[in-house]
Amino acid sequence: MPNKSFHPTLAGLRAFVAVAGKQHFGSAATTLGVSQSTLSQALAALEAGIGMNLVERSTRRMRLTAEGVQLLPLARAAVEAAQAFIDAAAGASDPLERSIRLGLIPTVAPYVLPSLLAGLARRLPALTVQVVEDQTERLLAALRDGALDAALIALPADSPGLTEIPIYEEDFVLALPPGHRLSGKRRISPALLAELPMLLLDEGHCLRNQALDVCQKAGVRAELADTRAASLATAVQCVAGGLGVTLIPQSAVGVETARSPVGLAQFAAPRPNRQIGLVFRSSAGRDDPYRRLAGIIGELVSESQPVRLVDDN
Repeated sequence: MPNKSFHPTLAGLRAFVAVAGKQHFGSAATTLGVSQSTLSQALAALEAGIGMNLVERSTRRMRLTAEGVQLLPLARAAVEAAQAFIDAAAGASDPLERSIRLGLIPTVAPYVLPSLLAGLARRLPALTVQVVEDQTERLLAALRDGALDAALIALPADSPGLTEIPIYEEDFVLALPPGHRLSGKRRISPALLAELPMLLLDEGHCLRNQALDVCQKAGVRAELADTRAASLATAVQCVAGGLGVTLIPQSAVGVETARSPVGLAQFAAPRPNRQIGLVFRSSAGRDDPYRRLAGIIGELVSESQPVRLVDDN
């Protein structure tokens, strides 16, 4: 039976929310920046206090109990409320004058980080950036759980409780095997994708969904290649080996074509594109400084990449 005088600790609730989100004790501990034993002790203390198990533990896997499933939304709301309190308390000071935990998706990070980090060091010398590269859904979960402060992702995120600031747009380019008949073309129709074996990234990468969306908007059903890649670099290397074609964002062209001999083709206007922006918790109370940060990011990226800045006014 639950102890009615028991008051759960924030550490216990955070441990429960993190374990439920990661489905793995080690990953949850890493997300929270604590040891696995510390996380396990916090969760065990929470379960002892309420008199019930929230998690089923086994050597092969873990899963939530029925009670855990029922109580998870309340625990998550409590963690978010506590983070909102912390954010509001810190809101009086400038978040751009201390450390910020910034997430980036894998199809953005390798291509903008070199100029972005160097530029932020010049423009915001008091800011320390901690970089986390991960897929969109995991970045959004980390934002909601308070493990990240902001993230640079493809928009829209369409995630309740998060504010989106559009920063820039960039076109997609078609990467082709060397010597392909379309290589060098500058006004091809997206409808041609129906005739080409399309290489996609693994599930979870937003670029996979964006490629399929390009095909859908063109009114074609893409012929999917048997090969799938865990990274854009691998996909481009497979293209160079003749295994298919793939879409790459314009910002990745310089890096990827320097290490893989692929052909390129440009789409006819209106060209398929994506929008990249900064997202953060709406409860953070940091709208003005993060809009300032988004503006600086846009300026830095546009100095080194062929992107179009978005006017968010």
